[in-house]
Amino acid sequence: MKQVIPIALIPLFIFQAGFSQDQETDSTINLSEVIIKAYEQNRQLKTTSAAVNYISNEKINRFNNNSILSALNNTPGVRMEERSPGSYRLNLRGSTLRSPFGVRNVKIYWDDIPFTDPGGNTYLNQFNTNNFNSLEVIKGPGGSLYGAGTGGVILIHSQQEKWQPGVQLGYTYGSYNLNVFNARINVGDEDRNTSVNYSHQNSNGYRDHTNMRRDVITWQSKIKSSEKQQLSASFLYGDLYYQTPGALNKNEFTANPRAARPAAGAFPGADVAKAAIYQKTFLGGITNKYTFSEKFENTTTLYGAFSQIKNPTFRNYERRMEPHFGGRSVFKWNHNFNSSVLQLVFGAEAQKGFFNTQTYKNNGGVPDTLLTDDDLNIWTYSLFAQADLRLAHDWNITAGASINKSSV
Repeated sequence: MKQVIPIALIPLFIFQAGFSQDQETDSTINLSEVIIKAYEQNRQLKTTSAAVNYISNEKINRFNNNSILSALNNTPGVRMEERSPGSYRLNLRGSTLRSPFGVRNVKIYWDDIPFTDPGGNTYLNQFNTNNFNSLEVIKGPGGSLYGAGTGGVILIHSQQEKWQPGVQLGYTYGSYNLNVFNARINVGDEDRNTSVNYSHQNSNGYRDHTNMRRDVITWQSKIKSSEKQQLSASFLYGDLYYQTPGALNKNEFTANPRAARPAAGAFPGADVAKAAIYQKTFLGGITNKYTFSEKFENTTTLYGAFSQIKNPTFRNYERRMEPHFGGRSVFKWNHNFNSSVLQLVFGAEAQKGFFNTQTYKNNGGVPDTLLTDDDLNIWTYSLFAQADLRLAHDWNITAGASINKSSV
């Protein structure tokens, strides 16, 4: 009987499989097309000739929802590091090999608003993964439209391509007291809508002295007043705190890989210095899109931002106040002739910053004697133009030029 039973089951299995195949309907799923907005080309991903990688919402959600690091590191030519929870370093094709801390030399836009400040720094850690719907990573210089002196550009799209009203809630609990809470409320329709998004994250971290807490709230609204004009408003407030444990040498790591950096010579350990980052950022921007005709349109963005950073370290205590404002205006003209399309893009972007940086002696996480007090008046602008000719059989010819100036 032990040999008969398996043999007797085989015909039944084959019959069931054949029956299910006869009843199966067409399971083909048509994937939605991906439109790339980089370089203002607004074309399908497969026809884009530039070095652009698209990170969809599905790719972002494939990994854990407490960091964007894994999703970006799955993109060729991109290297993102998190030296301690909440502290990011972003590298596009070797663009920041000599920049050990922070996100520098990469231009980042948040829904048409310049998120990189006039000094070239980007506080990417003010975002939670819930603030990203999709990303476009432009690898290599983007001087023809996004300013010179950058190793790449990232375009952040926070809203879904197709508007969907409703409420979304999410909560994650993990090791080392990880708590992630996300809430989003969408109201309105395709022409008039508002989205409010709140996210909270905290954790104790694997190593000693790696506690972090982040709260981010965004408010975004869009009004389509007519077939020609659309007005959008975006506001963001982020409050971030994270401890920096410092590096360990080989012997220290072998003894205790979870330890924070101990005292070394005249410098105190991470715990004694209370080494940490206290970072608050507010940003508000308005974008107006106006279509003059089927061939000619303009998109203009004005924004203001303010960042406050406190950073007790092993060597000193730093305070930074960084108010800045700016704007960007882009004109697009299209003309069809025969089987070809000519697109001209031209415009300008300008940013102005009034930064103040003070450094003190660090007395156990409290500012002591004032060492330096610097006022930085930063001004940068870019005038750009680009011509894009799309020929038959998927041939594309693109040429761009820009004039850039930066002064400190």
